[in-house]
Amino acid sequence: MFFTRKAAVLPTRETALPGRAAPIATAALHFVNGRPLAAPAPAGFETAVFGLGCFWGAERIFWQTKGVWLTRVGYAAGHTPNPTYEEVCSGQTGHTEVVEVIYDPAEVTFAELVKLFLESHDPTQGMRQGNDVGTQYRSALYWTAPEQEKIARAMAGAYNAELAAAGHRAAVTTELGPRPDVFFAEAYHQQYLAKNPAGYCGIGGTGVSCPLPPVKAQ
Repeated sequence: MFFTRKAAVLPTRETALPGRAAPIATAALHFVNGRPLAAPAPAGFETAVFGLGCFWGAERIFWQTKGVWLTRVGYAAGHTPNPTYEEVCSGQTGHTEVVEVIYDPAEVTFAELVKLFLESHDPTQGMRQGNDVGTQYRSALYWTAPEQEKIARAMAGAYNAELAAAGHRAAVTTELGPRPDVFFAEAYHQQYLAKNPAGYCGIGGTGVSCPLPPVKAQ
């Protein structure tokens, strides 16, 4: 990953890079499970999008989770259509690095994935994660259904309270919203740590546990 020390300020639609009309090239298949990378969610499965810093380590956390059917990394919530990695790292597209997760809710609930998300990074750091500084590393959680929104907002608030009780001075800064356009990243980024097991990860949590909501809310 690029280690940057640029001003962590989001561009406007007017100041963002122009991008391009056609998608950039990416992988055809998931390197770990062999499924088509662009596959739609099977009937009865659900989708959510998580941003927790460097997407290399973030994606591995999810593909290793029981009940997750497919993961793919990309760029979300910016202004530039079909950006490249270098453009995103410039801070001039407005995107954050994300993992799109397709999962079987009969095996893993959305609440369990949100708990994993919150505990696997520090969601209070604003436009950074540890040594990775820039708008592309901001914490983000994007839902695809009203039920997911209720759970995401409730759990973010509950985790904020848990962090405060543990003496953490900063509040949760996670960007919450409906799923924006997700532009798939280049092929070499997909399942990067499966191809490069000793590669950079950069993922680390606060050590504070996030409570799950009551079962009826899941």
